[in-house]
Formats: sequence, structure tokens, C-alpha cells
Amino acid sequence: MKRCATGMERLTYETAVKKAQLVERNPHPNGVNILDPLRVSMHNEEDIISLATQIQNADKQLKSGTCQKLCVILDQIKMLQAQAMEILKESEESQLLHNAACNFTKKPGQIYHLYQRPSGQNYFSMLSPEEWSSGIDQKYLGSYRLEFDLSWTPLNKIKERDEKMNWAEKCLATTSLAAGPTPMAIDFGSADN
Repeated sequence: MKRCATGMERLTYETAVKKAQLVERNPHPNGVNILDPLRVSMHNEEDIISLATQIQNADKQLKSGTCQKLCVILDQIKMLQAQAMEILKESEESQLLHNAACNFTKKPGQIYHLYQRPSGQNYFSMLSPEEWSSGIDQKYLGSYRLEFDLSWTPLNKIKERDEKMNWAEKCLATTSLAAGPTPMAIDFGSADN
């Protein structure tokens, strides 16, 4: 019994024959009887072992490739879960901001300033912290712009949001229903700044 020295698992001739799954013998091809069917299908032991080793290596490579592709999908799932959590967090924050006390009609596109009274009540004002006199007893919580979709953007993220919206509007302007470039043909660089 010969053993193959190549490959991770050493194969015997018998296991190699099983692994290689050779084509079945046909002792009567096209109706003609072969005098000695064993002569037609003779194989060198090293050839069988080599074929089985090749199949074994292909199995390992296919398994590895499949695992790599599944890992990419897993990373995408994790990324989508993180994005979903961020959307839920932003929605909850916007809802809390909409519930803050306010004595005026809020208009999309305007920046409002959130304060907290000593009683714990949160409220919106049109006045920034710099516009208040120093004698007012309140805590400044942040400034937000009310967007046209009724979400809120913190003051420090307005520039980033505007750049993304400009990119999206550029996509809409260069894409027509009948023909024209797709959004993928547009430079994505400005949205990443």
C-alpha cells in the first residue's frame, strides 16, 4: 500500500480511489464487448492518489472561499445593525426634542437653542447663549436645526449634513428618468468630507 506524501491528509490507494470517484467502467461501449475491461481502466497508483489529493485540496479551497464570503456578509450585517441602531437613536432624540416646551411655531431650516430650567423643564428658545443676559438661571443643552423632514441636526453636524444633501441633490439633478448618468457616475468625494 502506497501513501501520498503531498497534501494535509495522507491518502492510501483505497481511500484515494473512493475520494477520486472514477468514472464507472463500461465493458460494452457502443455494444462492443471489450476483451479485457481491466486493461482499459488501468491506472497508476500515484495518479489515483494525485487525483484524490487534488479533489481534497479543491474541497479545502472551496470551503475557505465560502467562509470568506460568509464573513463579508457577516460584516455587512453588523454594519447594517449599527446603522439601524443609529437611526433608532436619532429618531428617539428627535422625538425628545419635539417634546421640549416651546412658545412659538418652529419652522424647518431654522436653528433653535435648547435650555433647561432649574425645575428640569427643557425648552427651546430662538436666542443663542451669547444673546442671553448673564443673570438668567438656566442650563444650555445645545443648538439644533429643524430639518424639512422634521428631524433635528445638532449645530456641529449641520455642515456635514448640508454636504450630504448637496451631493444627493446633485445626483437628482444629473439623473433623469429617460436617460442620463446614474448616481454611481457622480463623484462621491464631497460626501465623505
